[in-house]
Amino acid sequence: MPLKSEFNAEGGNDGVHDCSKITPTHYTTLSMSHLKKMEPIDIEFNDLTYTIPYGRKGSKVIISGVSGQFKAGELTAILGPSGAGKSTLLNILAGYRSTGVSGHVTVNGQAREAKLLKKLSCYIMQEDLLQPRLTVFEALQFAADLKLGNVSKETKIAAIEEVLEILRLKRAKDTVTERLSGGEKKRLSIALELVNNPAVIFLDEPTTGLDEISAAQCIDLLKSLTQLGRTVICSLHTPSASIFAKFDHTYVVAGGQCVYRGTVNNLVPFLRQVGIECPKHYNPADFVIEVSAGEYGSEWTNRMINAVNTELPIVPICRSKRHEFQLAKEMPKISWSDQFLILSRRMMLQLYRNKNYMYLKIGLHVFLGFIIGGLFLNVGNDGSKTLFNFGFCFACLILFLYVPMLPVLLQFPSEVQLVKREYFNMWYNLSPYYCAFTLINIPVQVLVSSIYLSMVYVITGQPMELFRCTMFFSVCFMCMFIAESMALAIASTLNIVNGTFVGPAISVPLMLLAVQGLGETQTLPIYRKLIMYLSYIRYGLEGLITALYGFNRENLYCPPSEIFCEFRAPRQILLTMQMEHVVFWVDFVALIIILILLKILTYYLLRQRLKPNRTFQALHLIGRLIKSHLNINT
Repeated sequence: MPLKSEFNAEGGNDGVHDCSKITPTHYTTLSMSHLKKMEPIDIEFNDLTYTIPYGRKGSKVIISGVSGQFKAGELTAILGPSGAGKSTLLNILAGYRSTGVSGHVTVNGQAREAKLLKKLSCYIMQEDLLQPRLTVFEALQFAADLKLGNVSKETKIAAIEEVLEILRLKRAKDTVTERLSGGEKKRLSIALELVNNPAVIFLDEPTTGLDEISAAQCIDLLKSLTQLGRTVICSLHTPSASIFAKFDHTYVVAGGQCVYRGTVNNLVPFLRQVGIECPKHYNPADFVIEVSAGEYGSEWTNRMINAVNTELPIVPICRSKRHEFQLAKEMPKISWSDQFLILSRRMMLQLYRNKNYMYLKIGLHVFLGFIIGGLFLNVGNDGSKTLFNFGFCFACLILFLYVPMLPVLLQFPSEVQLVKREYFNMWYNLSPYYCAFTLINIPVQVLVSSIYLSMVYVITGQPMELFRCTMFFSVCFMCMFIAESMALAIASTLNIVNGTFVGPAISVPLMLLAVQGLGETQTLPIYRKLIMYLSYIRYGLEGLITALYGFNRENLYCPPSEIFCEFRAPRQILLTMQMEHVVFWVDFVALIIILILLKILTYYLLRQRLKPNRTFQALHLIGRLIKSHLNINT
């Protein structure tokens, strides 16, 4: 009996659709009522290949000439042993990975437009990345505000309530995301992308980390979404027999090649036709993965590849054209200002609820204020302790280097992963997010820094003149923002481990350059001055010393016990430190320029992290070449 007829006898599908039986409501009779309907999306790919650089050999093929179809109204599983390329295939189809890809991907018979497909689809990654300190309902509210555009509040609430009902999250609607169970987090990840009714849903191993019952419930949920006309595609790693049976279509890859594509019910007959029998009471998913991994011999894998190419050809999908497909191009895009306001509101709410962290920061600055203030007690007005006061200024700059930097290096890389997911799924643009993130952090940093500065300025006995106090505080604020921006630039590019190494390592030369030439009697050569002014700490140090001792300050008090008080005249300390010609406002403007440049650099690096240009793609390629070369040598 021919393979195709045996499949049909088992109740399979040979891929041919009768266009005459398809009506405009074929897949939309059960769709959600709160949003406009979209045309069912069928994805087809032909001769898809993906290569990466690999050591001295030049390149390594991860996906090799695969073809297939994923149809609307079907729940599709991409299976394969570890390293087979199933997640890579999913990333390519979703548009998450495009460099090094060749072949053709079509959407409803037309060449895929990456931007249009992103509007029609969502990509739910393996790790459940959720905004912390928000309830389920609040998280969905912000998602609806960002994704649904300028629709009425009633429509958004209806969308949220309907999604909560479909995903069985009503009982957890007031629960903070950090307290959700694994299954609830997975369902919330799906719910956040479901509020705008996407036609295609990509999921990378949605059952990972879930127990059998939660995994089954997750697949049941995805199955129900296909009944609403959606195309649901997910990669899986060794599903159980009961979960595997819930799928309509499966696509098995081994070594970057397709070894089976078709219905779940036809998998065992296909293996039998190839010549290998799946034992009774054995999970077909486990068995086909074992065969694909070569546990029964590599010849079976080659037979399956040949059988797929000869017996299961790709038949073009015939589907009637629908007007609703144009709605994707007409989707209202939320304005920049609305994105900024929504993101600012979300960040403020999260910041308000993170009270323990705020208390910790305030407590840390109070503690440091007492410690540093005690170490430099009353040195500000004592002419015999002027050099100690110089040490106090330098200690303040060091504090405003490390205290703002380290929390950013530890926290922001995780934030980048969240932004990467939301940005890819087109929640918002990068610029409103970056502006909101920058502005929301300013009041917090100014508050905790003011607490510290107010304490040490009084305890150390600095001059109680408003303009000197204002200049001192302003320079410290600028140095604090510069250190934070420098940390953001590092954390935008590197992970937590590398960032916590690179950040402090960069700070050491900045400190050494800042104190170069202090106390020397001869004028520094021009090249040493240029190197010295590469450090922003030098500008900050000059600004603080000038604020305290410049502007014709009166002579300082010297105790009667001091026979020789060298720095009784404030001008003397400026001469000794070679700062007699320093202009405060020049240093302050230099700090502002450095801050602006770092903010621009951070934005640029963050944008390249989310959407790299050719230069960064080339740098990334070089890095991978070096890494693979080192791995080969070791």
